Amino acid sequence: MMGTVGGTTVKMAASSSAGRVLTLCKQFHNVFRISSAINTQQCSAALTKYQPHLYREKSPLAALSWCSLTSPVGQCRALHTTVSRRGLEEFYDLPENWGEPSVKSGAPWTAKQLRTKSNEDLHKLWYVLLKEKNMLLTLEQEARRQRVQMPSPERTRKVERSMIRLETIVQERETALRLLQTGQEKARPGDWRRNIFGYTYWYRFKEYAIPWYMNRRYKRKRFFTPKFVQPHIRLRIEKHLREKARKAGLKSETQSKLKEKFPQMKVSAS
Repeated sequence: MMGTVGGTTVKMAASSSAGRVLTLCKQFHNVFRISSAINTQQCSAALTKYQPHLYREKSPLAALSWCSLTSPVGQCRALHTTVSRRGLEEFYDLPENWGEPSVKSGAPWTAKQLRTKSNEDLHKLWYVLLKEKNMLLTLEQEARRQRVQMPSPERTRKVERSMIRLETIVQERETALRLLQTGQEKARPGDWRRNIFGYTYWYRFKEYAIPWYMNRRYKRKRFFTPKFVQPHIRLRIEKHLREKARKAGLKSETQSKLKEKFPQMKVSAS
């Protein structure tokens, strides 16, 4: 009798503990459901608040920077996307210039104007000119394809001149800074050398893993002119002077003949 009562007491205790565990699980489930609903509402409010911003970005991936409403936990993550202002129309001229026989453009940048700019402004100006050059080259190719005259083709030359002058100014500043720091004018040091044919050229120094007196490749380079080459150097200089005098005489004779044939012609100052 006592055994039966003891067994019944054990069963009742086990069933009561199982009921407590089940009740505790239900409470945890309710807490998680309430927290997920709150997170979902917060994300929905944030998405609604910034919805005009997403439409203004015009990017389908911009919505992914906020929460996913289908997620039960309401996870949120930030996704950065680049805003596209313009597309391939950057390679073409402005629409108001389409079909015009000529397009007004300013003068190219002069060296005096570029010297007054800072390095940061020159860096920005370089990419502006590069963008303009790409646009003009695209316009030239399109005009060639349609077999029409490109409007104001001198714009390409103006941009190229500006870019050449800008690069020259940058090189001048780098040379001046190098002279102050190292005392060398060129970025790669060197020296004037003469080869076996008597020509003088600029030899740029190189780095070798071994000394020059042990370097067989360096020893094969002959930085001198033999004595028997001296007469030939004189003859080469004489030949060059004769060719120069012949071209000058031919040019003068041609201009005199044109002057006799066309008296009203203006002779060039060169």
